[in-house]
Amino acid sequence: MTFNPADPGFIADPYPTFAAMRAAGEVHWHEELGLPVAVSHAACSAVLRDRGLGRVWTDRGLVFPAFNQLHRDSLLENEPPKHTRLRRLVSAAFGRGHTERLRSRVEALADTVVRGLADRIAADGSADLLGMVAGPLPVEVIGELLGVPQADRQQLRPWSNAIVKMYEYDLPLAQAVAAEQASAEFTEYLQDLATRRAAEPGVDLISDLVAVRDGSDRLTGDELVATCVLLLMAGHEATVNVIANGVLALMRNRDQWDLLVANPDLLPTAVEELVRYDAPLQLFERTATTEVEIAGTVVRPGTKIAALLGAAARDPEVFPNPDTLDITRTPNNHLGFGAGIHYCVGAPLARVEVAATLRALTTHLPDLHLTTAPKRRPEFVIRGLKRLQVA
Repeated sequence: MTFNPADPGFIADPYPTFAAMRAAGEVHWHEELGLPVAVSHAACSAVLRDRGLGRVWTDRGLVFPAFNQLHRDSLLENEPPKHTRLRRLVSAAFGRGHTERLRSRVEALADTVVRGLADRIAADGSADLLGMVAGPLPVEVIGELLGVPQADRQQLRPWSNAIVKMYEYDLPLAQAVAAEQASAEFTEYLQDLATRRAAEPGVDLISDLVAVRDGSDRLTGDELVATCVLLLMAGHEATVNVIANGVLALMRNRDQWDLLVANPDLLPTAVEELVRYDAPLQLFERTATTEVEIAGTVVRPGTKIAALLGAAARDPEVFPNPDTLDITRTPNNHLGFGAGIHYCVGAPLARVEVAATLRALTTHLPDLHLTTAPKRRPEFVIRGLKRLQVA
């Protein structure tokens, strides 16, 4: 049993297919992807946590030097001991209060963009929530986090959008070329910004990444750039899609929206449920560094296995009534932010952003509703929308 990752019907709603796959077994061979895919929560969790499975970067070819360099030194694409060293340095910089520093700023930004959405709805009758709220807010937050000057922030979203296309399967050549160009441009920009921050430190993460030390150890220039690019791509893309997918889910489950409007204290559990219900990252690969067995499937050294995170999130063995959106759900042991040593370092900030956006929307637009059918992006791995028209 398998699926076509390019099929529009599957992309629109992959969850019935995932349910059928789970019913037939925990791991399935996917001929088109060329690897086994785990579909149960237990098997996906094992894929993410088993230390015999890791992130082992393989260059995409000589024509993508900038893209390859960003990943060779990425926290996400390395295993211990390099991962341990990078994580220690990055966590030391991130741990200097950046999430709390940004909390009030995130809340103010969310309030501003949602008020803008409300004004556009009042003027035009409807507006695109993705374009006016879900898209701009995470870019501004990442810009604030990294210390990117306001005048330069408009470049961040196009760079991120172009680079993440490389994670899809069967990518058209033109998009691959665009991803390489974006990688080169963003690398050059960050190298220059890091040089400026080394000379004149600011209250931002790049300044702290430049300055952080562990004894005599520090991040190299390439490692610093790779870390910043990872934070942009993971922090921007995931948060955009949690907000947009989440608001869509709430609009389609009106009782849950009304419950949240009436009970803002449910925001923490609502955020976790929206991450679970329509996962922004659907597939995550691991490579075996030693022979591993996952739910009866042997993964030999050097071969890959993927965790279908969207399938894990609807597993009835872990989540009662998994196809029901329930913003009071607890516990909620989803894998939306990963698991194991590669658990998302930016998860606390993402939660702040999503909660702030939902608070602003429920406060200023309690009667929010869809006006037209949403337009979904044609990609499978990163699940998101192109447009979400509301009034």
